[in-house]
Amino acid sequence: MSQSRYKTMGQQFGRRSWAEPWKIKMVEPISMTSPKERQKALIDAGYNTFLLRSEDVYIDLLTDSGTSAMSDRQWAGMMLGDEAYAGSRNFYHLEEAVKTYYGYKYLVPTHQGRGAEHLISQALIKKGDYIPGNMYFTTTRLHQEIAGGTFIDVIIDEAHDPDDTHPFKGNIDPEKLETLIKKAGKENIPYVSLAGTVNMAGGQPVSMANLKATRKLCNRYGIPIYLDATRMVENAFFIQEREAEYSGKSIAEILKEFCSYTDGAWMSAKKDHLVNIGGWLAVNDNELFDKLRNMVVIYEGLHTYGGMAGRDMEAIAIGISEAVQDDHVRSRVNQVRYLGDLLSEWDIPIVQPVGGHAIFLNARSIYDHIPQDQFPAQRLAAELYLDSGIRAMERGIVSAGRDPETGDHRYPKLELVRLTIPRRVYTQAHMDVVAEAVKAIFDNRKQTKGLKMVYEPSVLRFFQARFESIT
Repeated sequence: MSQSRYKTMGQQFGRRSWAEPWKIKMVEPISMTSPKERQKALIDAGYNTFLLRSEDVYIDLLTDSGTSAMSDRQWAGMMLGDEAYAGSRNFYHLEEAVKTYYGYKYLVPTHQGRGAEHLISQALIKKGDYIPGNMYFTTTRLHQEIAGGTFIDVIIDEAHDPDDTHPFKGNIDPEKLETLIKKAGKENIPYVSLAGTVNMAGGQPVSMANLKATRKLCNRYGIPIYLDATRMVENAFFIQEREAEYSGKSIAEILKEFCSYTDGAWMSAKKDHLVNIGGWLAVNDNELFDKLRNMVVIYEGLHTYGGMAGRDMEAIAIGISEAVQDDHVRSRVNQVRYLGDLLSEWDIPIVQPVGGHAIFLNARSIYDHIPQDQFPAQRLAAELYLDSGIRAMERGIVSAGRDPETGDHRYPKLELVRLTIPRRVYTQAHMDVVAEAVKAIFDNRKQTKGLKMVYEPSVLRFFQARFESIT
């Protein structure tokens, strides 16, 4: 182990290495297919890793959404599911957990995060509204657009530079935000859409100081702040590590204080809460809650299950308490950093600083000879699968989609491939295999050519688009 990795991983334990705060009780066999089999699978999938069959994947880093390993306590909780149609006791366990750790007054359960995105967008956005936020996320922006709004990026400029090492690249730029408010009019801004951490920027956090300043600015204009809390536990870790004022506070304390400066949050429980399905929407405003509670019955299910089984709500309630444990979060982020340190030592371009849930390969730098409209990040994800059966995700021009007014590609400054680490699933040895595979692709980068898109869905094209190799 290199000295830099040794120091990064062992910084909380003096000169001793860290270890995962759990032991393995059950395993799922995996195996690598042959190069010929992988080539056929990739062509059949149209060079889109979302269209690969999981049985053809060796190490699956497509997403950390619903792919974590649940604990023995969570599995035990699944056996205690109250599957009553109305008033399930598991709903009240979930409601209490959200109040305890996030601090919001009212809870609306949903089948997953995008169900909550849909509800908050339909409830608050009117046609012609502008929704400022710290960089778009694919499904969030689409729900805002469907509701008649336009998302406006007000993140700091450093977030768009993969090499910038700003410690809080998820921060909102107050000047950008106030300029938009004055231009659009506060009556046309239903809320600020705040994500912590910012996925599309490389898992970059928002500082507590920045949120306090944003809260103060929004109070002047009477604009609420709604939080995408999907990976807020990881954001709390970075605050603990990087803001001196919070170095002595627990993850749970930081999380609850952060949420206290917002008016509500939506949650994909499939991430931080360590479950395979589920989500929620929580608010403090009673009138808004009444509206949402009625809407969820139309789109998701009754207001005491919202598209989830009782057993799923119980697993989330338990997962919430496990996710805020300091040892768990430290282990989770350190595994991501371990992979990042390996790649950095080999001078492979990645987004810096390393975020909380994934390593983001800088495809624009790795394939600097491939034009962006030939989808370099999509190609990089495909090459990684061809080399070692590792599945990753494009986060560049394909994910950005098309401008709804002009129909042209959106050209983001960040052209990335996301290596997303599921929680409590893979070992350090798996990370070594991933790093070596990336290096093999990197060493052969100049021989690689781009792709052309041969099928494009009308929305969220990165899920189902198909490509062919440019020969």
